[in-house]
Amino acid sequence: MATPHIDAKIGEVAETVIMPGDPLRAKMIAEKYLTDVIQFNDVRNMFGYTGYYKGKRISVMGSGMGMPSMGIYSYELFSFFNVKKIIRVGSCGTLVPHINLYDLILVDKACSDTSYDEAFLDKDIEILESNEEISEQIYQTAINNQIKINRGNIYTTDALYGETSNNKLVKKYNCLAAEMEAYALFLNAKKTNNQAACVLTVSDSLLTKEKTTSEEREKNFTEMIELVLEALL
Repeated sequence: MATPHIDAKIGEVAETVIMPGDPLRAKMIAEKYLTDVIQFNDVRNMFGYTGYYKGKRISVMGSGMGMPSMGIYSYELFSFFNVKKIIRVGSCGTLVPHINLYDLILVDKACSDTSYDEAFLDKDIEILESNEEISEQIYQTAINNQIKINRGNIYTTDALYGETSNNKLVKKYNCLAAEMEAYALFLNAKKTNNQAACVLTVSDSLLTKEKTTSEEREKNFTEMIELVLEALL
């Protein structure tokens, strides 16, 4: 059953979806890591693919940028295509001095002062948890493979260029980093009774103003992607 945003048939999307923000990164993941790949979506160039990683059937699809975009795609995947798990793999800006460019963060909880929750659930929810089972699988896989990973809370913002560092929720929940999608994903999982998790790679520092280029991100985000793929086996 196609939706206005996902032109897939029932059965073409796996129960587990890895979701980067950039649809071209989704294309790269499918081409580099999956076998027997089919493309199930190209509407608005938000590419989606299904294939196999070491025998495990997995889909990968872009979410776009921001909570409204993540909200649309993750909700439709959960609600209309029998998806049970979505793991976001994305970038973030570090808010603490001990986490540097290219470091990994496993998200325990995402907080936000967005109005997305009130529009969707008619209630104000400051903070939402990732799925404990998936997160623990990712964490143990990192430990077993000697991959350094930070674990904690993050802040999901509606405004990329806002004054994030001084946000009251950032301080209240000791947030390690800021990004723009995880909160909406966690809320949609909660609303549809499904599972969601998030692993982030630090692409810039909101303290030192260091930044990575798009080319650097393309080359250095592979550790995060490979970690999640291995954790799903």
